[in-house]
Amino acid sequence: MTTLHEDSLVIDGLIVANWTRPVFEDMRRAGLSAANCTVSVWEGFQDTVDNIARMKAQIRDNSDLLTLVRTTHDITLARQAGKTGIVLGFQNAQAFEDNLGYIDAFWDMGVRVVQLTYNTQNLLGTGCYERDGGLSGFGHEAVAEMNRVGMLIDLSHVGAVTARETITASRQPVCYSHCLPSGLKAHPRNKSDEDLRFIAEHGGFIGITMFPPFMRAGANATVDDYVAAIGYVINLAGEDNVGIGTDFTQGHDAAFFDWITLDKGRHRRLTNHSAETTITSPAGLSTIGELPNLTIAMERAGWRESRVRKVLGQNWMDLFGRVWRG
Repeated sequence: MTTLHEDSLVIDGLIVANWTRPVFEDMRRAGLSAANCTVSVWEGFQDTVDNIARMKAQIRDNSDLLTLVRTTHDITLARQAGKTGIVLGFQNAQAFEDNLGYIDAFWDMGVRVVQLTYNTQNLLGTGCYERDGGLSGFGHEAVAEMNRVGMLIDLSHVGAVTARETITASRQPVCYSHCLPSGLKAHPRNKSDEDLRFIAEHGGFIGITMFPPFMRAGANATVDDYVAAIGYVINLAGEDNVGIGTDFTQGHDAAFFDWITLDKGRHRRLTNHSAETTITSPAGLSTIGELPNLTIAMERAGWRESRVRKVLGQNWMDLFGRVWRG
């Protein structure tokens, strides 16, 4: 681990790994101060509560490595203790069902980041893989309630129209926690230059993913390609508005990829990711534990120390501080 990486606050805006002790150990090898960890994708209210209960039990059982994050101060304490702070996050607001009261309930459980839709339609709005009808009336109510409690709104898998309407409706900054620019590769999950500028101009934030199907070089991508993609977005949105959101899927098998690429986890196929022979992270970042290689690549690209520190985690910390309550 380089001195700069070891001395930096490191926050990953999205990890959806198979939560096991080896993954938690790898988070510590990575020097991760905190990560937004997915505990809901297609699940409804009850199944999501069950997932949260399991994750909290894992945090307790692995308390030498992990701690639950409710505030930015918890991230500071986690780093000081040499632990990784677990931020509970959803990749779909499906768990809210049709009850605004569930938003406050999930806040009390520790949920701090929620993506409005995952690829397709739900009661709030539209995902990026179908005709976009925009933010619904219930969606406007949910955005207002998420603002009230201080829950960060994520728009990564959300359709462009729904995303823009959310950005303008929200009284708090929102984010794309894990995306890539369509200027480097045309893909329904990637965001246009205009959309990336739009969210930044409205005080929002962009986490850059390295999921191979969205990368320009695909399965041949390297850590240097990832740095180049981050740099591309910085040129559009500014270095204060960009961080990392790797979307590490470490430890998952083919069944998981099949589940996430089906609408609602069981209906029509939305993407062909599950048919790809290899879903591996870019060379040099094959596991979470190799994250220090990202810092090395940033330095190799000639980035200033201040930019490296911002992108590695300080920008995420500033965003959390602006949005979270309590």
